[in-house]
Amino acid sequence: MTTHLLGIRHHGPGSARAVATRLAELEPDVVLIEGPPEADALVELTEDPAMQPPVALLAYAPDDVSRAAFWPFAVFSPEWQALTYARAAGIPVRFCDLPAAHTFAAPPGEHTGPPVDPLALLASAGGYDDPERWWDDVVESRRDSENPFEVIADAMTAVREDEKPPQGNEARREAYMRSVLRRTRKDGFENIAVVCGAWHVPALADPLPPASHDQAVLKGLPKRKVACTWVPWTHGRLATASGYGAGVRSPGWYHHLFTTADDVTTRWLAGVAAVLREEDLPVSTAHVIEAVRLAETLATLRGRSSAGLAEVTEATRSVLCGGDEVQVELVTRRLVVGERLGEVPDRVPQPPLAADLTATAKRLRLKKDPVVKELDLDLRTPGGLDRSKLLHRLRILGIEWGNREASARRNRGTFRETWALCWEPSFEVDLVAAAVYGTTVPSAATAAVRGTVEGTPPLDEVTTAVENCLLADLPEALPEALAALDARAAADADVARLMSALPALARATRYGNVRGTDTGALRAVADRMLDRICAGLPPAAHGIDDDAAARLAQLVDGVHDATSLLGDEPKERWLAALARLAERPSLPPLLAGRLTRILHDAGLFDALDVELRLGRALTPGVVPSAGAAYVEGFVDGGALLLVHDEGLLRVIDAWLAAIGSDVFTEVLPLLRRTFGAFSGPEKRAIGQRAAGLTGAARAVAPADALDEDRAELVLPVLATLLGVGA
Repeated sequence: MTTHLLGIRHHGPGSARAVATRLAELEPDVVLIEGPPEADALVELTEDPAMQPPVALLAYAPDDVSRAAFWPFAVFSPEWQALTYARAAGIPVRFCDLPAAHTFAAPPGEHTGPPVDPLALLASAGGYDDPERWWDDVVESRRDSENPFEVIADAMTAVREDEKPPQGNEARREAYMRSVLRRTRKDGFENIAVVCGAWHVPALADPLPPASHDQAVLKGLPKRKVACTWVPWTHGRLATASGYGAGVRSPGWYHHLFTTADDVTTRWLAGVAAVLREEDLPVSTAHVIEAVRLAETLATLRGRSSAGLAEVTEATRSVLCGGDEVQVELVTRRLVVGERLGEVPDRVPQPPLAADLTATAKRLRLKKDPVVKELDLDLRTPGGLDRSKLLHRLRILGIEWGNREASARRNRGTFRETWALCWEPSFEVDLVAAAVYGTTVPSAATAAVRGTVEGTPPLDEVTTAVENCLLADLPEALPEALAALDARAAADADVARLMSALPALARATRYGNVRGTDTGALRAVADRMLDRICAGLPPAAHGIDDDAAARLAQLVDGVHDATSLLGDEPKERWLAALARLAERPSLPPLLAGRLTRILHDAGLFDALDVELRLGRALTPGVVPSAGAAYVEGFVDGGALLLVHDEGLLRVIDAWLAAIGSDVFTEVLPLLRRTFGAFSGPEKRAIGQRAAGLTGAARAVAPADALDEDRAELVLPVLATLLGVGA
C-alpha cells in the first residue's frame, strides 16, 4: 500500500503541469483532493463537456447563507488537473478537507490558514524579497518534467519543524485529512495519490499519529446542514486583489503559461498588442518583435530560462505602451488578471430562485458576463420591457447585475433605459439569500417589497418601494405599498422628508404609459403630499441658518421638477405657494434668490420685478456676504440669463464694483463657488457682455491717458477673482 503526497500551490500552472505528469506516472487507483467532502457527489458533473473552468464549488448553510464558502478551480489549478486525470482514468475521487458542515457550525472568524507564510520563509532563504516571484521562478514558470514534490515536501517539513504544532481549526483540518486517508486505505485502495496544499504534506506523511489522537481532536464538533453546488467563476475572482486568500497575482498569465505549448513570450505580447489595438492605440508588428527581444534579453541577463511575467511586463511598458502606466493598467486588467468567466452545465443543482433567473436570463438573451457591458433598452418593445423588469426586480433583491446610476443622469426619457451590466460570482450567494422571499424572481421581489413597507419604515423607504413596484411591474405589492405610503405621509410632520420623498413618487407616475400600470391612486397620494408641503414650507423656511437654507433650496428644486411631472394644476398650486413664500421678508438670502429665479423662469416675475428684487438684495446697506448668497441662489442652474439680460448683469456688475476691499476676500469663496460652476463658454460670454456695458459709471479713459502703475494694482484682485495666478 503506497501513498503519494503531491504538495501544491492551489492555483499555479507549474504545479498543475507537475500534478498531471506525476499522476500519469503513478497511475493511482484513487485520488484524494483538498476540498469539502460534501462535494463528492458533484464530481461526476465535471465529466460534462459544458463544464468549463474557471468554476467554483459553492457550499452554504441553507438556514444562514452568511455562512458560505467557495472553492475555485481554474484550468491551471492542480486540483482541476487531478479531477481531469481521475475522470479520464475512470478512478474515484474523494475530497478530504474538514467538512463544511463543521466549519459553518464553528464560531465565525476562526483562522483557517497556516500560522506562517511558508513561501516568504523559503523565498528569503533563496535570496528573494518577493515570495510570489520566488515561487514563480522555482515552480510555476518551469516547463521541464522533473518531479518537484519530494523537494517541496522536504522544504515544508523543514519550515514546520521550527513552528508550534497546529492549533484550532488548522489542527482539525489535518486530523480530518488523516482520517480520510486511513479510511481510504481501509477501503482497500493500494495506490493512493493525495493532492493538497504544500503546507499540509508533512502532516499527512507516514508514520501517521494514532487514530485515537485524531478522533479526540474531532470529537464533539458541531454540525449544521450544508448544501453544495458548482457555480461559474472568473479569473478576476482568482486574483489576490479580489481578497481571495489563496489568490494569485496573475491568473491570466498563469492560464497562458498552462495552455500555451510554445512561443510563450511571442504569443503573450501579440495578445498585448491586440488589447491595445482594440483601444485604437498604434501598435505595429515591429513593436511586438522589439518587445519580444527586450523580454528575452532581460530574462537572459537575470539568469532565467525564459521570460517571466516581470520581463514581459517591462517590455510591455517600455515598447508597447511607451511608458504610459494607464495603458499598462489596461493590459493588467484585461490579460494579466483576465476577464474569463467559466460555465457550468444546466443540470448542476441550483436553488429554485437561481434556476428561475438562469431560465429567464436565457429566454431574454442576457448573458452573465464579468466585463462591464452597456445595455440600451427601448421600453416600447416587449423584449426591452421584460429585460428592464428583470433587472429592476433583481435590484430589489439586492443583486446589482445592472447599474443605472450613471446612465440615469444622462437618459431622463420615459421610454428608454441604459444599464451597465456586470455579473459577479458572489451574486450566486446573494440568490441563495434572496430565496427566503420566494422561488421565482417576481415572487421574491414582491415579497421583498411587502417586507419593506411592513410596520413603520421611514417615508423615503416607502416611496422607493412604490417606485420599485412600478419599475419592476409588481402589481400584487403595489396596493400595500401605496397604503403604507399614504399612512406614512399623513403621519409625517417633517416637511423636509415629504419634499425628499415626492420626486421619486412623481417619477413613478410617468411609468403608467409605457408599463401599462394605472397610476391614479399614486397621483392621489402625491397630490395630498404636495398640499402638505405647500402648507408646511413657510414654517420650514423660518429662522434657519445658511446650511439649512442650502439644503432647503435643493429640496425646493426637487419638488419643482417633480410638479412638472404631476400636471398643470399641481404645478400652479406649487408656484403659488412659492410666490407667497418669496414675499416673506425674513427668508435666508440664498433661498430668496433661488425662489426669485424659479418664479422668473415660470413667468410669474418679469424682468423688471427681478431687477428690482435683485437690486434690493444688492444695495450698499445689505451685508456683502448676504448679497453673494442671493446671487448664488439666483444664478444656480444656468448663466444664460446673465448673458441675455443686460439689466440683471448691470445690477450684479455694479454691486461687484462697489464691494470694499476690506470685505472682498470674505465674499470671494461664495463668488468663486457661484461663477466657478459655469462652463468656459458661459464665463467668456458673461465677460464679453460685462465689457460692453455702457453708461456714465462705465466710462473708460483714453488709452494714452492710462496710468499703468494704478492699473497694476488691480491685477492681484482680478487674479484672485478669476482663480488664476497674478
